Amino acid sequence: MVEELVVASLAAASGIAVYMTAAAKVIKQFERGVVLRLGRLHGGVRGPGFTMILPMVDRIHKVNMQVVTMPVPAQEGITRDNVTVRVDAVVYFRVVDAANAIIEVEDYRFAVSQMAQTSLRSIIGKSDLDDLLSNREKLNQGLELMIDSPAMGWGVQIDRVEIKDVSLPEAMKRSMARQAEADRERRARVINADAEFQASKKLAEAASAMSKEPAALQLRLLQTVVAVAAEKNSTLVLPFPVELLRFLERAQQGPPPPPPPPPHRAEEPAVESPPAVEPPAAVEPPAAVEPPQPDESSAPPAGPERTLGAAPDAPPVGESAVQPQKDLPQVDPPRGASVPPLVDTSGLADAAQAEPDPIRRLRPTPPIG
Repeated sequence: MVEELVVASLAAASGIAVYMTAAAKVIKQFERGVVLRLGRLHGGVRGPGFTMILPMVDRIHKVNMQVVTMPVPAQEGITRDNVTVRVDAVVYFRVVDAANAIIEVEDYRFAVSQMAQTSLRSIIGKSDLDDLLSNREKLNQGLELMIDSPAMGWGVQIDRVEIKDVSLPEAMKRSMARQAEADRERRARVINADAEFQASKKLAEAASAMSKEPAALQLRLLQTVVAVAAEKNSTLVLPFPVELLRFLERAQQGPPPPPPPPPHRAEEPAVESPPAVEPPAAVEPPAAVEPPQPDESSAPPAGPERTLGAAPDAPPVGESAVQPQKDLPQVDPPRGASVPPLVDTSGLADAAQAEPDPIRRLRPTPPIG
C-alpha cells in the first residue's frame, strides 16, 4: 500500500514536472511573445522574462525586436536616360508591433525583401545615371519612403535604405573615363593659361620698370649669370642681341648684286603707222596736189583733158569742192598699218616720192565707196 502510494506520488510529480516544463516559457530581453490560444490572440504581447502558457492549448510566437540588416539582391534595370545598370542595396528595419508582424503578414522578412527589390527596380527606372552616381542621398530617401509605406501595416519600421553599388557596362566605363580625362585636361589648360596671363602682366610691369633705368637690365643679366654659375657646370650661357648678329651678317655679305640685264632680242622691223589725225569739224575740199613740172620738149599737147594731179581751177560759188572718186588715186596701205576710215594717205605717198614739199597738208576726203 505504501509502495503504491509512493509510486503514484512519483508519477504525479513527474506529470507535474512535465506539465510545468511544457507550460513555462522564457522570453529574452530583445524578444516579445505573442500567445495564440486555440488559434486566437490571447491577451497582449508578453514581455521579456518568465511566462506560463497552457500546453496543448496555447502556442507562443517569439518575435525578434532587434534591427535586422537585409541585403537586397542586385537588380538590373534601365535608367531614364537609357543606360543599363545593375544596382544592389541594403535595408535596415525592425519590428515595432509584434502582434501585427505575426497576424498581418505570413513572413514579414520575406515581404520586406520582395518590397525592397520591387522599389529598387522602380527607383532605377525613374532616375538618371548621374543621380545614381552622385545624388544617392535623395534616392535613398525615396527608396526608404517607398518601402516604409506598406511595411507600417505589418508592424515593421524601415530605419534606413542604402544603395551599395552601381555596376556599369565596360563601354560606359570607358566613355566616362574619357569624359573625366577631357574635363581634367580642360581645367589644367585653363589654369595654365591663367598663370601665363598673370605672368605676362608681371613681366610687362617689370619691362616697363627696367625701360626707365637701362642699368637695371644689366644688373639682371649679371644676376642671371651668377645663378647659372652656381650650378657648378663648365658651360656659361650669355645672352647676345640677335639684332647685332643680323647687322654683322649683312655687313659681311656686302651690297646685293645688280639684277641681270634682260635677254637680247632680235630687232623686228617697226611698222610705221600714219599718225592719227583728228577730223575737223567741217569738211573742206582737198588741196590739189601739183604734179612735177615736165620739160617743155616732152610736154603733151594742150587739150581740154586734164592731167591727173593737176591743180584744178577754183570752183564757182555754190558748187561742191569735193573731187569725184575717179580723180583720186587708189593706193593700198602698207601691211600692218592702220588707216583711219576718214583719211586718205595715198596721195601723200605719191606726192612725197615725186617732189617733197613740207608745205603740203593732208586733208580729209569723203569715204570711198
